[in-house]
This record gives sequence, C-alpha cells and structure tokens, in this order.
Amino acid sequence: MGQDPLLSVQDLRKHFQTREGWRRKRTVYAVDGVSFDVDAGETFGLVGESGCGKTTIGRMVLRLIEPTSGRIRFDGQDTLALDKAGTKAMRRNMQMVFQNPYAALNPRMTVGGNIAESLIIQGIGRHREHREMVQEMLRTVGLQPDYIDRYPHEFSGGQRQRIGIARTLILRPKLIVCDEPVSALDVSVQAQILNLLQELQARFGFAYILVAHGLHVVEHMSDRIGVMYLGKLMEVAPAREIFSSPRHPYTEALVSAIPQPDPKAVRNRILLEGDIPSPSNPPPGCLFSTRCRYATALCRELEPALETRDGRSAACHFPL
Repeated sequence: MGQDPLLSVQDLRKHFQTREGWRRKRTVYAVDGVSFDVDAGETFGLVGESGCGKTTIGRMVLRLIEPTSGRIRFDGQDTLALDKAGTKAMRRNMQMVFQNPYAALNPRMTVGGNIAESLIIQGIGRHREHREMVQEMLRTVGLQPDYIDRYPHEFSGGQRQRIGIARTLILRPKLIVCDEPVSALDVSVQAQILNLLQELQARFGFAYILVAHGLHVVEHMSDRIGVMYLGKLMEVAPAREIFSSPRHPYTEALVSAIPQPDPKAVRNRILLEGDIPSPSNPPPGCLFSTRCRYATALCRELEPALETRDGRSAACHFPL
C-alpha cells in the first residue's frame, strides 16, 4: 500500500448567505463539493478564473474560514474536529504566503518582529535565541541579516514577499498555501520568487498548495493541477498532461489562451462566449455547459461526476 497523503480534502463545501433587500436571502455556492489529496513534498496547483473558489479552499484548509461541510485530514488528523489548542498546534505545520506583500506585514513592527512573532505565538525557543533564528532565516531567503532592525516600508515588493516567506518558513511547516504569491509583483521579480519557492521546497521538503490564475505560474511550479470553475473541480491531472492533452473543454480553453513566446507560432485560440453564471444561481447540469462549444442536451440536464481514468480526473460526459 502507498503512503497516506499529507492532506486529504473530501467533499469540501462553503456556502455564504447573502441578503437582497429586507427579506430575500440567497446562497452563494463558493465551494461546492471539492475533493483532492496532496502528498508530502508535492506542489498541487489550483487554477481558475477569479471567483471560482480557489482562495476560499486554501483558507478553509488552514481553518481561516470554517467550511459549511466536508472533511479535511492533515497528517492523520481530522482538522475540523480540533479544539482551539489543537488548531494552534496544527498551524505550526500549516502556513500561508499571502498575495499582497504590502498588507501582509505589520508596518509598526520591524522585520525581525514580524518574523519572530510566529515563534513567540507557538512558544518556540527563548527570546534571546529568536534574533539569531531570524537572521539565519533572512539569509535563507536571500536577504541580508542586518535587515532585521528595519521596517517593512523600507523594502520593495519582492523583498517584502521574501520577508513574508521567511516568516512562514521559520516554523518549518509541512504544508504551505501560496495564495497568488507573485501576482502583486513586477514581472521581473516574479521568476525570482518562484525560483526561491522551488529551491526552498527542494531543501526543506514541504508541500505547496499553489493558488493562481496565471497558468504560466502553475506550469512552472506544480506537480499536479486542479482546474476549478464555479466552485467545483473540472479536471485534476499531472501538470505536464494538463498542458499537453487537456481532457475538459474548460481546461482546453484556458491552455489555448497561454501567450506564445514565438510570434510566428500558429495559435488555435478558443474564445469562450457568454458570461460566467452567478455562483448563487448555477445552471442545471454541467456548470460549464452555458459556455462549452461541445455541450449537448445531456450536458444541460445532468451534472457529470469527476471520474478518474488513467490517473486523471475530468468532470465531463464527453472528455477530450
């Protein structure tokens, strides 16, 4: 038998209640029945258009948002059954790199204070040891140790993200959720941060959940990719196979939109017609049927299950 996954998410759902006017309530199906596993040392990418629920999944995994229903098992533990003390202990092994490096750091604390805060909360080491631990972590992420006494406003966006990574890494977690870690950075800096994340993973062996809408990012980083649409997984497959032979029409359209570096290359761009349906009023049948060029009457009436074949999963009645 194979080793159990580090993280197992089963039928995870998050429904938000909103109000229109004084009385009418609506249910927003932000995440609606998502299941996936992440192995130790693996990078699992979650991609999809804005509002598809991928960030909500990352926050539910860390219990920053409580799910409506479902199960989350991490390192053999049912995380949703943990009390406050158990959740605090769990978070030592599950950390997050946030999207906005400007908002993620406390501007009133020094760099050393921002990074050492996690050690203090978790009760790791003595106060006099923290400075040396922080300086070593600054070296690890490619920053000068004497930056420890400076403040976040003195650094560029790329440097701030490195500080955020150092704060995440100082607890030596087993799983890191990266929520759009480079989308707020200049293009010239994005590759540096992505390469740093890969180098740190190779050195320390932790797993990533990489949340992104840029396919070039997940292609560069991920071992497997889950493609989301309207709160559900449409396809899950190894990264190389997602880009070489997508099986779901939505994945096919996303891959066709990736810019080609060769201006002479012939592109077969698939343009999706229509708007994304509202997550509070999803269409019957397949959620993608309103924009799919292959949709039939069956697709509009019956929702396809996420079926696995040859190690790949696709929620489509007629996979490509």
